[in-house]
Amino acid sequence: MITNHPRDLVEGSGDLDDAIAWTHDADRVLFAAGAGLSAAAGYDYGDADRFRELFPALASMGFSARYQLIGQPLPDRLFWGYWATHVQDIRLGTEPNPLYQSLRTLAGDRRHGVLTSNVDALFARNGFTTDALYTPQGDYALYQCLTPCTRQVWDSRPILGRILEDYDPRTGTTSEEAVPKCPNCGGKVNLNVYAGSWYINDHFQPGLQALNRFLSDTVEAGESLTILEIGAGFNTPAVVRWPVKELVRQIPSARLVRINPENPGVPGEIGDRAGSLTVAPLEFVARATRR
Repeated sequence: MITNHPRDLVEGSGDLDDAIAWTHDADRVLFAAGAGLSAAAGYDYGDADRFRELFPALASMGFSARYQLIGQPLPDRLFWGYWATHVQDIRLGTEPNPLYQSLRTLAGDRRHGVLTSNVDALFARNGFTTDALYTPQGDYALYQCLTPCTRQVWDSRPILGRILEDYDPRTGTTSEEAVPKCPNCGGKVNLNVYAGSWYINDHFQPGLQALNRFLSDTVEAGESLTILEIGAGFNTPAVVRWPVKELVRQIPSARLVRINPENPGVPGEIGDRAGSLTVAPLEFVARATRR
């Protein structure tokens, strides 16, 4: 039976050196990441200081962190003022991220794949292969019709730039004229991230197909696979945590290194092929890249 409760898990191997050896010695690596990885990289949705700096108006309304705004109904001008500022900060930067760069170094020239619940494109932005990269929750750099009237999605940079031109941090709002509308029907739009049944994910399916080919090729070639899962907890376990467990069950040559200071446990049936670590992601990556 599939469960998402930590009490149904066991500790697994907690040896850091073994986990590092598994990662280095595998023929292939699958990076599986949740919000904890991006938080460790400096993009923390719970960072109250950064929230007050970027969103003084929302802080004055009683909000203290970005995660509180997920699914929060707001007037259109305030809604888009927040999301444009947030996406500019989280997604649209071009500077490399040291933690993700170190992970890319860890992959080396081996074939690797990516499964992530994050919508910040930090893997693609830091040199990971895009051939087998699956982001089922979406991408902040795209937007879509909220109806939706079409399966098409569009680049969000132009609409976010227009919003930010009229953004007033004192009120947290943009202008009425800058509130975006669907280019096709003129209706309401949203960022192309999973938040309801209206979400369009057709354009992410090639990534899923490529990732499945990567896994099938691994089995057919008889190669070993280490799945390095970082920061995938129980908010959305069906996106990363449960699929990763099933992969280890189904692929005899696979091992799991689960790095999660709060929820490191692994299902008992894969315990002998799983490393369950409570170290911080930065510590693991620093140790692994020094080897």
